[in-house]
Amino acid sequence: MSFATRLASLGGTRGLTAAMALALSAVPALAQTKPAAPAKPPAATQSQPAQQQQPQNTGPMVVQVKAEPSQPDWTKVCGKDQGSNTEICYTTRDFVSDQGQPVLAVALYDVKGPQNKKIVRFLMPLGLLLQPGIRFAVDQGGPTDGKYAICFPNGCFAEAEVKDDFVAAMKKGQNLNVSVQNQAGRLVTFAVPAAGFGKAFDGPPIDPKVLEEQQKKLQEELEKKSEELRKKLGGDASAAPAAPAAPAAPAPKP
Repeated sequence: MSFATRLASLGGTRGLTAAMALALSAVPALAQTKPAAPAKPPAATQSQPAQQQQPQNTGPMVVQVKAEPSQPDWTKVCGKDQGSNTEICYTTRDFVSDQGQPVLAVALYDVKGPQNKKIVRFLMPLGLLLQPGIRFAVDQGGPTDGKYAICFPNGCFAEAEVKDDFVAAMKKGQNLNVSVQNQAGRLVTFAVPAAGFGKAFDGPPIDPKVLEEQQKKLQEELEKKSEELRKKLGGDASAAPAAPAAPAAPAPKP
């Protein structure tokens, strides 16, 4: 499991800063054109380029994302909060762009204690307006507002408490639509596929031994890629970064 446990830690998913550089960038500056001379009206063919230069990237935009390839499905992780001895399970998955770049991660926490509650948490990319917060809905259902909790150099956490009807909608829905605003105030909606969520949420949590093996395998893959990069660079070990350590599996926190 490459990213399934990262949402619970502050280390977070790497590469979020540049993942949506194109999709979340500010609206391009308006093209500056000189006015045509009034003596002679421009021909139809001459006016066409000017029309094409009119700004067209100011409306709402939908970004389709897909599951991180190394995660075959949503993953359920359970543990106990050491402070309150409360059982907490979270069902999580990471999503990438068509180019395989990390975009965002989603986790739905099921806190079982004196006051049962469910919290959905997102790890969002940088370059978004924080003040409006986020808004999310399953398919065409009613939207729920969420607020940003904290930001780090690689992304920002946003969250909201949800009810059982939201969980039921996630189990049957096709997409979780997460809407935000970029730095130019443009509405950007991430269409997150929800397929497989219900099976993972209702199923058993991942075995800790399996999780440990997946973390070990991830670390080996990182080391292998790092070694291949060193060889491509001519064997200069100093020119290639060392393989980062695979993320540990921390106890989930609400």
